[in-house]
Amino acid sequence: MPRRFRGISGNRVLLLAWIAAAVALLSFSGQISRKDWQLASRDAARRPIGSPQLVAIEPLPALPSMDGEMCQWMPASTTTTLAALLQEAPVHRSADWDTQPPGNADRAPTRIIRDTYPTYSAVALNLQTNEVFLQDENLFGIKVFDRLDNTPPTAAFTEPKRAIAGGGVTKLEFNCGIYVDPRNGDIYSITNDTIDTMTVFPWNASGEIKPQRELYTPHGTFGISVDEDAQEIYLTVQHDNAVVVYPKTASGDDKPIRELTGDRTQLEDPHGVAVDYKNQLMFVSNHGHGINEAGGHGKFEPASITVYPLRAAGDTAPLRIIEGPRTRLNWPAALWVDQERGEFYVANDGDDSVLVFKITDNGDVAPARMIRGPKTHVVNPTGVFLDSKNDELWVSNMGNHSATVFARTADGDVAPKRVIRSAPAGKKALAIGNPGAVAYDSRRDEIMVPN
Repeated sequence: MPRRFRGISGNRVLLLAWIAAAVALLSFSGQISRKDWQLASRDAARRPIGSPQLVAIEPLPALPSMDGEMCQWMPASTTTTLAALLQEAPVHRSADWDTQPPGNADRAPTRIIRDTYPTYSAVALNLQTNEVFLQDENLFGIKVFDRLDNTPPTAAFTEPKRAIAGGGVTKLEFNCGIYVDPRNGDIYSITNDTIDTMTVFPWNASGEIKPQRELYTPHGTFGISVDEDAQEIYLTVQHDNAVVVYPKTASGDDKPIRELTGDRTQLEDPHGVAVDYKNQLMFVSNHGHGINEAGGHGKFEPASITVYPLRAAGDTAPLRIIEGPRTRLNWPAALWVDQERGEFYVANDGDDSVLVFKITDNGDVAPARMIRGPKTHVVNPTGVFLDSKNDELWVSNMGNHSATVFARTADGDVAPKRVIRSAPAGKKALAIGNPGAVAYDSRRDEIMVPN
């Protein structure tokens, strides 16, 4: 999932491993020929060592060979990096390695571990058509339901009215933020990891359809909010600890007109953003991870909500910060501001809750209200939408393939008014999203996957 930071890349790990191996070999023999280097490396790769081994690796830039020449670049489509470094054809390890020629590694997997159901990262409504739009981050798409749909307890799921198909021409990959234009119904979708593109579709889009407009965004965008008065789009950028602002009509390579970033902003892995154009304020939710620009080192701070002037830019300090144990903030994601009532809502992912604060809150304050508990069916919520017209609060739940609907004033462990499920009741999400690596624990017979 895009909520997680990735560690050091596989390329860097592999590069460091090869450098270490080269230094060790040179230290042992003083000098080694290119042929000897290849033979030693090949034998080491084939020798059982009684522990997990690297069996699939990504391409690296050309590395210096032992005789001072440069190894030739070989694309990943025709060889593995290991073969490129050894200047050999790719091989497949089999039980009869020494007596039979290598087998064909291009074959179907024995089994696949994956979640086959939608997981909903964000929610938005078109109140003109009475439709709800759910961002499916797992299967890369957008599902559209009737606003009054309600999955019966005995039903496996509710069929959507239509869906924008994932991947391909839609450019919906790790799609985590959504906005529906209240005037014309245009659908704005934000991607977090792989393609760095905001896509815009017409209100009635269906199937594998090409976006009517695209905007190339910084890497790691997550949240979206729109100032309809100023016709400006606000996007959070996790990895840059920034909020970037574009004209609403921006497309292609258009650059932001403003950017909020820097140490003084106290933006720390920002996720949700909500604009309050009535009170000229901007609210941002932060997971608490960050990078100290001066020292270049990482830091870990408590999760927080930072509040800024609406037009804040550059390295601007927040007006207020909501932070501390009484707040219950834990991986806060999407935000929604109720301008008329002076409140804002937080999808509190790590606490399985939705928190409600006053827009004037500051410091270590308890929420004014909280939706939390087994009756609520709120599990890993990452999206919220306030339907002021019908006085309802919508919540998208990454943890159980559902969207839940509550009365606007709901508080405590209360049952939702309606539930839209896209999986059998009680089915938990598998929680595999954007895996960065995999390891096998032979002692416990377990597979470990960081996301």
